[in-house]
Amino acid sequence: MSALTAPKSPTAPRPRPAGGPPQDGRAAFARAFRRNVSAHGFLIGAVVCFGFFSWYPMVREFLLAFQKNEDGRTVWAGWDNLRYIANDPAFWQAWRNTLLFTGLALLLGFVVPFLVAILLNELRHAQGYLRLLVYLPVMLPPVASVLLFKYLYDPGYGLFNALFGAVGLPEQQWLQSTDTAMLSVVIAATWMNMGGATLIYLAALQGIPGELYEAAELDGAGLWRKIWHVTVPQTRLILSLMLLLQIIATMQVFTEPFLLTGGAGPEGSTTTVVYLIYQYAFNFNNYGAAAALGLVLLVLLAGFSAAYVRLSRAGDEG
Repeated sequence: MSALTAPKSPTAPRPRPAGGPPQDGRAAFARAFRRNVSAHGFLIGAVVCFGFFSWYPMVREFLLAFQKNEDGRTVWAGWDNLRYIANDPAFWQAWRNTLLFTGLALLLGFVVPFLVAILLNELRHAQGYLRLLVYLPVMLPPVASVLLFKYLYDPGYGLFNALFGAVGLPEQQWLQSTDTAMLSVVIAATWMNMGGATLIYLAALQGIPGELYEAAELDGAGLWRKIWHVTVPQTRLILSLMLLLQIIATMQVFTEPFLLTGGAGPEGSTTTVVYLIYQYAFNFNNYGAAAALGLVLLVLLAGFSAAYVRLSRAGDEG
């Protein structure tokens, strides 16, 4: 065989057909499409559900806030709805009550779960059982928990007044007095919701290296100094996140005052912003005013969240 007719190398690439993508590329694309089509299907379904149940109501609320019904027709109202709620005396009372509830709820609902988590973290026996016991109120239906507290607050046969009488303290009109109605709602809400926060704090505490506490003990630090100089700094990120989430949640309280005091409470002492939205929409049939008040609450919480994130980021960078 001459050199001119030498056989081709078996590894030489075959000439690609002119025009069109390579066969291997099309096969790879088909395989990738078949592999990801189910994932994209689930993703599209989640986005559609989220858009329908979350984005659409927000857009609809924004439009309703600047509309009103006249003779069965929807007309543009401009700022009339916002002026209407601003001139309503219940608007300012609802904000005062909501801020009061938020402040009391932070004193109890933010501090108490953290202290309970510290106590559970120090225990060495039956910790799993105690975690279940602390989280049990969260697993109960909210209506059942609220009705339980309504029974406990009863001025005639309630457990709280029975305990007060046993130790010689005067009985209280827990839900019927303007002095104790809001505090009673806060106590019930704290008991119902503290389980989740306690377990989150407990998980954060268990991630703190034990060497830090040993070093603090060698320096002569007591219990409170160890908590202040070791526990709090090591859980600062979790504490700040939970603070933000609890403020947002307490500003939207509705279930507890609605079921315990009928919503408004004695002399309107438990009327919250969300309950006032409920009144505008379903008692007064004024959906424009309800949407306007909801928009005010949305803007306030969004602004607070943005400012909080900005300050937290500046603190981390500093």
